[in-house]
Amino acid sequence: MYQIVRYEGGVYKHNELKEWIEDVGGFIIQEHVMQLDVFMTVAFPEDEIAEFKNLSKNYKGKVVETPLAGIEIAVVAPSLSRHHLPHIACDVSEYVRKFGAKPNMIGLSHGAGKSISQIKEKEKRLIEEHDLAIYVMGNFKSCIEDKTHLFDVDIPVIVTGGPEQIEVGKTYIGNLGRRSQRLRRGSEIKALDNMIENITEKIGEKRLELSYDPPIIPPVVLKDEIEKNIADVHGIFAPMPIVTQLDGLRIKLDYDRSHERIENLKIDNYVLKDIAYISKSLIKNYILVKLKSKSEVIEESENNI
Repeated sequence: MYQIVRYEGGVYKHNELKEWIEDVGGFIIQEHVMQLDVFMTVAFPEDEIAEFKNLSKNYKGKVVETPLAGIEIAVVAPSLSRHHLPHIACDVSEYVRKFGAKPNMIGLSHGAGKSISQIKEKEKRLIEEHDLAIYVMGNFKSCIEDKTHLFDVDIPVIVTGGPEQIEVGKTYIGNLGRRSQRLRRGSEIKALDNMIENITEKIGEKRLELSYDPPIIPPVVLKDEIEKNIADVHGIFAPMPIVTQLDGLRIKLDYDRSHERIENLKIDNYVLKDIAYISKSLIKNYILVKLKSKSEVIEESENNI
């Protein structure tokens, strides 16, 4: 298994550090050079993390733990109107990004209204493309209780709202209801930290479950192979052209123009379409790759003999 951390340091000899990362089998997921500072998100085999922390000190850098790195989170608001946005949803998005996650904000088309709210099947599928969903709700207890049907998706869910305690059938974080200002107070930051703890716990459970029958190749390895072999990826201007998930990737290339090259990509002894489910994402027609587990690939290969 790979662990993802963030390195913060200077540009002095950082190319030597990058060579060491590649030598030990690590991958640079993202790199930003800003004047004299370097920020890198790096994936390592777990047994190399301690050595990397020691080595980073020689380059006047530091290693920051990022418990949510390598996951994609859907931040879901009942609507995109000012009734539900922007402050709390934006603050939640920024806070999970601080801990390494890649958030996408989603507004439901018919999530507003206590008695008429609903979630479309297409919206469910869109949310389920992510590793975890955070539903950002309002301040009224009865309103949240009447909208629990919105949380019926097949991925881990965190619900935030104004009331301190409420039963919604999912993990609930209070004191994060609708605000007319940014979240700056001590009680609000404490609530955000509580949210991160619960997200980390749920992601840890999902990682443990995947470790019993992991993807046939780690997503970070697949990301590296795509970057080496698909030249169009380097022409994407988005901050993260390829987004890693726990069991796959989101590639920000148009599905209709690029999916055949992705499907026929050779990785070791495999062709990608034989070891992954490749489909059109509901986000801007991107390419969504969900890797098959080892047991699933072995079973399919035995059936084809």
